[in-house]
Amino acid sequence: MLHALQEAFTGENMLTTWLVLFLASGLVAGIATGFFKARKIQPKGFKWKIFGQEALVAVVTLTISGTVLGFGQTWLRQNGWISFQQGPAAWWEIALEYGAYFIGFDTYFYWLHRWMHKEPVYSWVHKLHHHSTAPNLLTTLSVNPLESLINGGFMPLFLSLYSVHPESLALMGPTTIIMGFYVHSGYEFFPRWWNKSWATKWFITATFHDQHHKYFNYNFGGYTTIWDRICGTMRKKFESDFENPKGRQTARQGDAPAGDPQPA
Repeated sequence: MLHALQEAFTGENMLTTWLVLFLASGLVAGIATGFFKARKIQPKGFKWKIFGQEALVAVVTLTISGTVLGFGQTWLRQNGWISFQQGPAAWWEIALEYGAYFIGFDTYFYWLHRWMHKEPVYSWVHKLHHHSTAPNLLTTLSVNPLESLINGGFMPLFLSLYSVHPESLALMGPTTIIMGFYVHSGYEFFPRWWNKSWATKWFITATFHDQHHKYFNYNFGGYTTIWDRICGTMRKKFESDFENPKGRQTARQGDAPAGDPQPA
């Protein structure tokens, strides 16, 4: 009995347990104190019917894309297409490898995302994800399996072209998951000064992607605002809305929620 308990509470399991408890307690405290309510981007946007549809789509998509990507990446490893750097890694090596992934995915996602907004690709692939004009956590997973394979395909492609250290890979996977859930959360946790600082204004926020769902033809970036700024696809009122909490929640004159428009 004692031995079983010791095995159950290894360092990794204890860290996972602590993280789950920390997040759960934070969730309860956030609801009780009104922290989340004050940061809701679209207070009246949540629809139970859409949430239920997204839950069903998420199960189907995860089953299909998880199976295909899992087998695909395993095959690539077994046949030598994917290999990892062996031996200890210096911090700067991990930083360079992670930076290459971060910039690579942001570029890959931006251009393919814009492509998916063009017909007939939009109707075939991306339209399902835009059923929710006020995203929530499940919206992250509510995508056409083809879109999931396109987005998820970046990692095996990147690893096939660039051999990284396992330590770097350990940072890449969580980044994809955390960013996906954060930008679709429907809540803005970053402070108002975020877009005023030269060091932080380049990284997207939940408000940035929330407005992509609400206004459709803007804010295509996955990790950064760089390509949107360069290509002129960043919504002009995004920064003023971000600074003004009420502006995050209310459509300004001249803007109309997209609903289910035809892409430009």
